[in-house]
Amino acid sequence: MKIEGWTFALGFLFFWAISGAYWYLSRDEVGTTLLVLTGALAFLVAFYVLYTAKRVYPRPEDRSDGEIDEADPEYGFFSPHSWWPLVVALGAATIAMGLVFAVWVIVLGGAVLLLGIVGWLFEYYRGEFAR
Repeated sequence: MKIEGWTFALGFLFFWAISGAYWYLSRDEVGTTLLVLTGALAFLVAFYVLYTAKRVYPRPEDRSDGEIDEADPEYGFFSPHSWWPLVVALGAATIAMGLVFAVWVIVLGGAVLLLGIVGWLFEYYRGEFAR
């Protein structure tokens, strides 16, 4: 977990350095605030991950003498043939567009999102890939 923590810590330093340069060159309060808050979010994640890394057993990725065989071979099950994440993304994008254009588009996006979530949830209970 240390590598991830230090990656986010570098992100924190990067965003805060960029926010200083951005403010100096543009004098834009909104963009500077967003860059500072992005750096603060990276700091929060870095602090949590580095703080947690001290309290858990080090993974093979974090040790210099770690072997590939020590890593957990099971990272989870990912369906390689599923189209439902695309439907969920379409529904979420439609809801976001509804926030810009009209309320009825939000309702349409909510229906598509609900259909995608239900389809994704029951993907392995019905149809060709039922177990």
